[in-house]
Amino acid sequence: MGRDAAGIRLSFLGAAGGVTGSKFLLEAAGQRWLIDCGYFQERQFTERNWDPFPIPLSELDGVLLTHAHLDHCGLLPKLVREGFKGRIYATGATAEIASIVMLDSAHIQVEDAEYKKKRHARSGHVPPRPVQPLYEPPDAEVAAELFVPVKYDTIVELAPGLQATFHDAGHILGSAMIMVNVESNGTRRNILFSGDIGRPDVPILRDPTLFEQADYVLCESTYGDRVHEDNADIKENFAQIINETEASGGNLIIPSFAVERSQEVLYYLNELLAEKRIPNLLTFLDSPMAVRVTEVFRRHPQMFDRQMREYVVNGNSPFSFDGLVMTPMTQQSKAINEISGTCIIIAGSGMCTGGRVKHHLVNNISREACTVLFVGYQAVGTLGRGILDKPERIRILGEKREVKARIERLYGFSGHADRNEILDWLSAIKKKPRQLFLVHGEPDAAGALADAVRDTLNWEVTVPEYLQTVDLD
Repeated sequence: MGRDAAGIRLSFLGAAGGVTGSKFLLEAAGQRWLIDCGYFQERQFTERNWDPFPIPLSELDGVLLTHAHLDHCGLLPKLVREGFKGRIYATGATAEIASIVMLDSAHIQVEDAEYKKKRHARSGHVPPRPVQPLYEPPDAEVAAELFVPVKYDTIVELAPGLQATFHDAGHILGSAMIMVNVESNGTRRNILFSGDIGRPDVPILRDPTLFEQADYVLCESTYGDRVHEDNADIKENFAQIINETEASGGNLIIPSFAVERSQEVLYYLNELLAEKRIPNLLTFLDSPMAVRVTEVFRRHPQMFDRQMREYVVNGNSPFSFDGLVMTPMTQQSKAINEISGTCIIIAGSGMCTGGRVKHHLVNNISREACTVLFVGYQAVGTLGRGILDKPERIRILGEKREVKARIERLYGFSGHADRNEILDWLSAIKKKPRQLFLVHGEPDAAGALADAVRDTLNWEVTVPEYLQTVDLD
């Protein structure tokens, strides 16, 4: 890969042929910039996290980060570990949350490596390569120091002939869609990276930004083959699941992403309690990361939508209510298992790929009275997706467990736009783009959305393959 000062080249290093591992290399104006540097979470793709970067990191000029979910920022510490020292541009809220997410991931990397070493020692298993963490806390701390905070709707000069502007994506706090402008030989092209597109008219955050023009668009397709239930259904169904679990005498386990999803769950619990539609149950936010992220939310009310800002200005908090207990310490988390009667346990990670939720699943998934409720996307190959398939038995923490608990899912909690909402977002672009690339989707979802775009908008659509490189000009 040699540098070409005149051309524009785009390489799909992740989130192509799958949902996670967001990573796109843009080569333009004699520069090389990475848009996102995310962790692969699907089990069949996790080995990719160990792959070397395709170009020398001394030739990488910087990173533009759309938002702070692990599958978008989770390999930044690995980039640092391998020698990257450049700038990482992100909104201020994203920089704060990503720092928390990366450090939490680093601790999990170290803990998982130690756990695997002990398990292999007991079983006599010899792994194909020495077990070691992908990166460690000092790598995450150095990565956090490289952030350069930017504001929405403000042009960032990356280099002569190369600019980037961050726009509100409405997906999680601080999330952005990034428009990159390239000027070369008197020609101007712009490339729009959607990141993850939020949903209109949902609590807490503003609606996603709409655009009238883009030459090239990279658009997510996570829910490109389905339509979410509406918000009224969310509350009704959530209340029903809580009440039925309480009546059966079991616990409600909610695997939840620490960023946005946990805060949205608290918001709805607050509303249901105020409306007296559910009993006042002991509720645990059992995720140190979610507790810290919730504090970031409190520091950035300017990013809330109008209704939420008014709510906060009046002295209310959507993230607290009677019976809510934060459990940042490990001993507090373990003590939850000693409680009798029904309680609600919100714990990470959202796809059950790590964190405390695995331990709560071990203690509850084989009890018929309990419920496991999924409120976020479950990628193929993750433990969460495996549980959703409702097998008779499933492996958790190295042992097979009977699945007797009730398994439920609420689609409406998703922070991702559905098929119709994505089509509405794309339809705002009045001038037909030269090319639309659908990323961040499993093949069926991306293919279904591609067909819908061709039918309704008559656009040129490509569903890129992993490691594919295209010349844009």
